[in-house]
Amino acid sequence: MPSMDNESSNVSQAEEIKVQANEAFKAHKYGQAIDLYTQAIELNSQNAVYWANRAFAHTKLEEYGSAMQDATKAIEVDPKYSKGYYRRGAAYLAMGKFKEALKDFQQVKKICPNDPDATKKLKECEKAVMKLKFEEAISVPESERRFVADSIDYHSIEVEPQYSGAKIEGDVVTLDFVKKMMDDFKNQKCLHKRYAFQTVLQMRKMLRSQPSLVDINVPDGSHFTVCGDVHGQFYDLINIFELNGLPSEENPYLFNGDFVDRGSFSVEVILTLFALKCMCPSAIYLARGNHESRSMNKIYGFEGEVRSKLSEKFVELFAEVFCCLPLAHVINQKVFVVHGGLFSVDGVKLSDIKAIDRFCEPPEEGLMCELLWSDPQPFPGRGPSKRGVGLSFGADVTRKFLQDNNLDLIVRSHEVKDEGYEIEHDGKLITIFSAPNYCDQIFA
Repeated sequence: MPSMDNESSNVSQAEEIKVQANEAFKAHKYGQAIDLYTQAIELNSQNAVYWANRAFAHTKLEEYGSAMQDATKAIEVDPKYSKGYYRRGAAYLAMGKFKEALKDFQQVKKICPNDPDATKKLKECEKAVMKLKFEEAISVPESERRFVADSIDYHSIEVEPQYSGAKIEGDVVTLDFVKKMMDDFKNQKCLHKRYAFQTVLQMRKMLRSQPSLVDINVPDGSHFTVCGDVHGQFYDLINIFELNGLPSEENPYLFNGDFVDRGSFSVEVILTLFALKCMCPSAIYLARGNHESRSMNKIYGFEGEVRSKLSEKFVELFAEVFCCLPLAHVINQKVFVVHGGLFSVDGVKLSDIKAIDRFCEPPEEGLMCELLWSDPQPFPGRGPSKRGVGLSFGADVTRKFLQDNNLDLIVRSHEVKDEGYEIEHDGKLITIFSAPNYCDQIFA
């Protein structure tokens, strides 16, 4: 049985480590802060503050699943500790789980009736839950659903004589149009709605005819560029093209999901990528990421940006087009490229991925969800996702999937990497991230 002196020593040591963890947190070193809070918890697991603080650090790294687990533990340790409920509510909110978040913020309000931040979050949740209930009440069965894309005739939209921006002459998106549009975007000028509609509708028509898993053939001696998350960083996208050349048949690209949200120029990024695809379909391939979805776009900025730069109708149109994006690509029958990762079950074949009916919002479980959300882990087997969606998978899972499908390599995105990429799982898995100015900030 531990002595009182030992216990007292552990408690005081844990407090010292917590102070160090707080300093690391203030310096935005969230991974280091998590390690330190973990040490404090190991010394004294009955302090709710340590659990809630570690939950907050996980939230900063967008590890909402881990944040929810830690916040729940803080609540178990001290059911009257308001920050436990607050941290869990914030994690639910970030994942779009408004009903669960609402319960936690109601609890915070009960414990701290005068907390202005809790009041604000509570109102935000109440509004979101009301909106969800309203949408459920007016929703129509899938068979009766009308697409907004079918109601748009861009030919009837008049282009004012004073408009001096990029124009599509006739029905063909040309390289000259794309270059002029990109120059206009660099100078923060808008594309006329007529040409924006024309580009997005043309893109939708093209994507609808593609399979959920696209095969790409790269001839011997040719090169092929795979890019990771861009997240609304238009100037980073321009920089990629300046360094590596514009997409063309001789210089093809694959952008591996998460084109939008977070950055301030998601509209410019998505219109540029769509226009390049319309200009030359074999010059650029686009895969769906977890942020090409309604729920993410509501929370992380794209929906609001589209509303302010274009219109409400475009919000619906982009949501429809995102549901048409392919889920994965295979290069030369050897390299599997996907936004997130692998599956909660063994034995998944490429034919199973091809057979996914992708024309919908991503579900909360199953193959499509896991393709968009899963992450690799350094140890074998499978574990819960730190994000709270999908799962974590080890090198053995990667190896088995590659063997089952006669593949050599997995290339994926989805995670910030300070170097821009990371090689894991015995060299069989590469993560690529292409937004150095992530969230409009430069990572040192």
